[in-house]
Amino acid sequence: MTIPNPRCPHRMQVHHIIQETPDVYTLALICHDFYPYKPGQYALVSIGNTPDTVRAYSLSSTPGVSPFLSLTIRRIENGTGSQWLTREVHSGDELWLSEAQGDFTCADKSAHSWLLVAGGCGVTPIMSMYRWLQAKRPEDDVQVIYCVRSEQDIIFAGEWQTVPVTLVAEQGTQEGILSGRITATLINSVPNIAGRTVMTCGPAPFMTLVESLAREAGATEVHKEAFFIPPIKQPGGGKLTFTTHSPLRNFQAPVGLSLLEVLEQNQVAVNSACRAGVCGCCKTRITKGKYQVSSTATLTEQEIAEGYVLACACQPQSDLELA
Repeated sequence: MTIPNPRCPHRMQVHHIIQETPDVYTLALICHDFYPYKPGQYALVSIGNTPDTVRAYSLSSTPGVSPFLSLTIRRIENGTGSQWLTREVHSGDELWLSEAQGDFTCADKSAHSWLLVAGGCGVTPIMSMYRWLQAKRPEDDVQVIYCVRSEQDIIFAGEWQTVPVTLVAEQGTQEGILSGRITATLINSVPNIAGRTVMTCGPAPFMTLVESLAREAGATEVHKEAFFIPPIKQPGGGKLTFTTHSPLRNFQAPVGLSLLEVLEQNQVAVNSACRAGVCGCCKTRITKGKYQVSSTATLTEQEIAEGYVLACACQPQSDLELA
């Protein structure tokens, strides 16, 4: 059997698909081999079952609890991965996944008091961890806050009806749902917030805000989700040429480095912080050349169309020219 992508050796088969919201779908997968993972981790998916394109998605299922391995995916306009997975993949089709990855998990932490905070589609690893804690550590004190735009955007809506969760929606005033956004008042209302381990997932600005509010409230252990897609190792090495226009410079770097690593090694000034495609500090514009990206967090659709990338999440595929 030919593996289409060396980073994604695990063959899965789609058992069924659930539409969670108008633009979010859960793909329930049958794993044909042993597939160990921890609650909250993510996997790379071979898009189109090709050797060239992968995308990272959280595993929304829970090990030892869920009957299927599952991915829950928001369809993004012009999103290569999400469009293929939610429009072209059907029951019975095959997907290829990488090993489970990431340190965003509750399974290896000794805490017994938790605050799980999700924003939008960031609820996928949060639900995975909540189920795991309920099944494996039922004595733990677990508080959950889930923020969405509107009631129709609540993912796993049926399951949340049986969970003591604080739901927050920006739009509407439905009974049982707080109106507005995450605030210091809401974080401070959580009992013993200073003693809790905080796990948060969602858009980068959301996670940054949650971390700030939680630390201001006294929490000392805060964990945020971050995806990282390792580059494909190129046999035989080789070098690529990079050109910057401000100032005008030409330099070479080995194949296999991220754009951020290339710039840093050649003393090109670039801001960086998370180095995981989350914070948005290393935004850089490419004017010519081929590349792959593993994250577009904080970038607008217009910026992406204009060639902006997050340098830490950009893998050059040819010579590049930079603005």
